[in-house]
Amino acid sequence: MDRIIRAFDPQPDETIVEIGPGQGALTSRLVEKAGRVIAVEFDRELVSGLRAQFSHASHFALIEADALTINYCETIRLSEKARVIANLPYNVGTAILQRLIEQRGCISEMTLMLQREVVDRIVAQPGSAERGYLSVLVEAYCETERLFDVPPQAFRPVPKVWSTVVALRVRSQIAAKVNDERLLWQVVSAGFAHPRKTILNNLRQAPESLQEILKKRGGASIVLCDAGIPPLRRAETFALEEWALLVNAMLEGSR
Repeated sequence: MDRIIRAFDPQPDETIVEIGPGQGALTSRLVEKAGRVIAVEFDRELVSGLRAQFSHASHFALIEADALTINYCETIRLSEKARVIANLPYNVGTAILQRLIEQRGCISEMTLMLQREVVDRIVAQPGSAERGYLSVLVEAYCETERLFDVPPQAFRPVPKVWSTVVALRVRSQIAAKVNDERLLWQVVSAGFAHPRKTILNNLRQAPESLQEILKKRGGASIVLCDAGIPPLRRAETFALEEWALLVNAMLEGSR
């Protein structure tokens, strides 16, 4: 906990959102240091204890809600932006991270504890077997710093996996020159749909909406040629900029 607080370094003039405060161990450190703390807790059995524990703190607010559905920008409405800190549950950690990225307009930074394998995927570089949709998504919108690993023995009960704390600083804009961000994520999703297949085969088996765009541009082979991407490559070898080239070729090229 000390290492997390040192890395996160809460300040008296900022708003902090903590997801999953549990019994309030980390929350108490945040309340001591931050100007405003908003805790999001889904477990009803924990809510009453948290309210009682922090009833003295006027700058603390507890929201009983699901972190997967909450509107974070509405939650922090008195502040322009907030930083997020969380020990995310292994079964929904990736989904919550994607939700936070969706609402990145009001979030400046996230310090998250996730299952180590998830962080391996987040930081995976092109050519790595761990690289996937999540790797590209996080790279596009965040600067990532892997902070430290946490062994199973740090928890009660002891889990069977290691955890990793990672810092994600939200970029001011997407880290690629792409003409349609919505189409970008449809294409990346299609590209990773069957990881062992080539990008050409995955595009040929993409959803109908993408098939229509590809057909208008002469087909998947022509689009890949226009983008300068060999058709036999696999999605995990692509850099973010190459996904952008592919999308732009789908929109701009015509045959």
